[in-house]
Amino acid sequence: MGEIIDDPRLRERSYVFSDRHDAGRRLGALIKTLPAIRNPLVLAIPAGGVPIGKEVAAALGAPLSLAIVRKIRIPGSTESGFGAATWDGQVLINERLRAALGLSAPEVDEAIAATQKNVRERVARFTGGGKVPAPAGKTVILTDDGLASGFTMLAAVKSIRLQEPARILVAVPTASASSAEMVSRQVDYLVCLNIRSSRMFAVAEAYEEWYDLDDREVLAELAGAR
Repeated sequence: MGEIIDDPRLRERSYVFSDRHDAGRRLGALIKTLPAIRNPLVLAIPAGGVPIGKEVAAALGAPLSLAIVRKIRIPGSTESGFGAATWDGQVLINERLRAALGLSAPEVDEAIAATQKNVRERVARFTGGGKVPAPAGKTVILTDDGLASGFTMLAAVKSIRLQEPARILVAVPTASASSAEMVSRQVDYLVCLNIRSSRMFAVAEAYEEWYDLDDREVLAELAGAR
């Protein structure tokens, strides 16, 4: 199990960040205190992870790129998912949830195909077909604006692990206690300022200003980081 690094002053608290940029700056400052962050590469999960990653990359003087991952949605739902698909074709399914939902193999296959199509479209839109910088031998820092179930982040970790980084560090401003513990088992460090153990966890409740970023805002964030 990797080490979990948090801010004890922010445990169990809500509305502790003004916005994603504030959270990213504070996260970057904490990461800078860690020993031996050598050859860092920041990979942000769009959309909400991009402002976070931008600030972390600026704090570390590190390159910023994207880890494009999408939730595999439960049929009939616009929000809830039962897995995730990544930019390089990896698929991670929450088998316990899939079984509980009673999803058939054709339903699962259809949902995966639709998600993979969406991922390909987002890769083309956000990167212009460019490749993610090679993580091999680097300290890869994966960022998002929070961990609720943690499954999207686990899918990103799975993909990065196959490319033999020196270390993997997950950096998020806020997380549920259960997802922080689950993700930490798969990485070297999990850095999270605000960990909350409440059963009704919502990422948005860590932020005074919260809204979903659209594609134009993601592209503007990336342009500003270059």
